[in-house]
Amino acid sequence: MSNLFTPTEVGPYRLSHRVVMAPLTRMRSDPGDIPSDLMVEYYTQRASDGGLIISEATPVSTRGNGYAGAPGIYSDIHIAGWRRVTDAVHASGGRIFQQLWHVGRQSHIDLQPNGEAPVAPSAIAAEGYAYSKHGEVPFSMPRALQLNEIPGIIEEFRAGAERALRAGFDGVEIHGANGYLPDQFLQDGTNKRTDEYGGPIENRARFLLEVTQAAVSVWGADRVGVRISPSGAYGSMSDSNPPATFGYVARELDRLGIAYLHVVEPHIKGTEEIAHGKAPIAAQHLRPKFSRTLVAAGGFAPDSAEAIIAAGDADLVAFGRHFISNPDLPERIRRRLPLNRYDRSTFYGGDARGYTDYPTAEAAAAA
Repeated sequence: MSNLFTPTEVGPYRLSHRVVMAPLTRMRSDPGDIPSDLMVEYYTQRASDGGLIISEATPVSTRGNGYAGAPGIYSDIHIAGWRRVTDAVHASGGRIFQQLWHVGRQSHIDLQPNGEAPVAPSAIAAEGYAYSKHGEVPFSMPRALQLNEIPGIIEEFRAGAERALRAGFDGVEIHGANGYLPDQFLQDGTNKRTDEYGGPIENRARFLLEVTQAAVSVWGADRVGVRISPSGAYGSMSDSNPPATFGYVARELDRLGIAYLHVVEPHIKGTEEIAHGKAPIAAQHLRPKFSRTLVAAGGFAPDSAEAIIAAGDADLVAFGRHFISNPDLPERIRRRLPLNRYDRSTFYGGDARGYTDYPTAEAAAAA
């Protein structure tokens, strides 16, 4: 039997397979950042019996958004829309966690309340682009958060976790990867603070751990996951000692007893997929430091996903681009069917094209 199709558990939930739908920013919400009818259809198409979906990144604050059209969880007005999504996933026998998000410095003044500067641990600009209503715009220079502002942001994560519970999710994932706010606090290339949130690893990890504990206060530890990207350079991220920094985080999260650790692997240079036979180095490094469920993500193909499960370096594998273009991805992998090719030009924003119009294998065969 395929390693990907043996049952496993995530927290209190039993899953029938190990193919996870990764969090994917698609920017198809209705005005007010309310989940749309199109989003309900999209998630319904990708729900599988006994499978796990991690929702697209969802801002816990209006200041935490860097992508116009991303759905929110910063207000009670978002709960009913997300409830339609979770009900649809559950009707198909699936489970869904909501990814809680604050982009920090990876934003633009056009996306911030009153055109204010984005916030960050330190006033250091990121390289890259935010997605405004007028298209891509370079990230704005952030301002450094005052010490007395940090508890308020942690409370925004807690409140988002509580709304996710009311919206019918099965758990939440803290987005601590890809150069967003918790990652900005964690890595010393972006955190130059001299207070209790800066300096030694223990201080720089404090924000991520306190945000995680805030979610745990709502959900319990066994229904909270955390995503990290130890090798990620997106948004001009850097750290002077990633093995020590991320090893510390993995051990501390293990002590908290969270449901899973979601680790983003670096792509092999010049490709978009992890090469067959290449060891995913991030999961391999962190596996001995985290005793609970480990989810690997980042450029996996079916063969490399099989390999990492067989090696014991991960328990589940999250697929992103392949899930965009293959709504029935677990079934295609199980039956070794060809995969639809994805259209990158439709990833961020737009309508049904490249979103809900990819055919299942069954529909393609009948056409």
